[in-house]
Amino acid sequence: MIETTLKKFGLSDKETKIYLSLLKLGSSPIRQIATNSEINRTTTHEILAKLIDIGLANFVDKTKHRYYAAEPPENILHAIKIKEQKLRGIEEDVREILPELKSLYEKSESKPKAKYFEGDTGLRGVLEDVLSSVEKTQEKRYFVYSSILIRDILHRVFPNWNEERINRKISVQTISIGKGGELHGLDQRKWLPNNETAPTYTIIYAGKIAHISINSNKEPIGMVLADKNTYKTQAIIFKSLWSKL
Repeated sequence: MIETTLKKFGLSDKETKIYLSLLKLGSSPIRQIATNSEINRTTTHEILAKLIDIGLANFVDKTKHRYYAAEPPENILHAIKIKEQKLRGIEEDVREILPELKSLYEKSESKPKAKYFEGDTGLRGVLEDVLSSVEKTQEKRYFVYSSILIRDILHRVFPNWNEERINRKISVQTISIGKGGELHGLDQRKWLPNNETAPTYTIIYAGKIAHISINSNKEPIGMVLADKNTYKTQAIIFKSLWSKL
């Protein structure tokens, strides 16, 4: 209990050992403290300096040696109050620089960002991002180039995908590359007039493009590109193709 609470306060394992040694030993030279704590003298010296700095220890010079002792345990409460005061000061400082930090963040948001994923967990995360991102848009619609090779994997990873999509009132337009595909509600589907099968399933949504494929072990892999300009271009191409089918 004591060690756990002291760690919550902010002391490391070694700092806790030395502080407890100070409480047990009383005023002692560094050699004795290091031996009792089973920590080398150099590290003990550094830790004692920190404990003194935060008000948990003190020292006196006796003849040729410096003796260290613990301050009353109540000083821990004083140290907590000092930490709180410092944090309040830091909070005010952060509030002052927040506009500048937000400006830097917004500038970075304008740059294309690519994230790679693999495995069922990664793919599930992408599919959840599609729903949560599209749900926030005014149109609540996204576009898909569907591949029969990938379609079943999506259903396995997110079996109630269509039910969740419909519950959120999200619509989708799908161009199937290859045979198959069913309508579930709030969706439209058209087929390319050929027998080719695409190796990639592509989702165009909310300023992002997700490309999903499978590796040699039949595991889903892919990339999500977040870029509004690329999204607009791909949406234009999709709509143009859709109108011709």
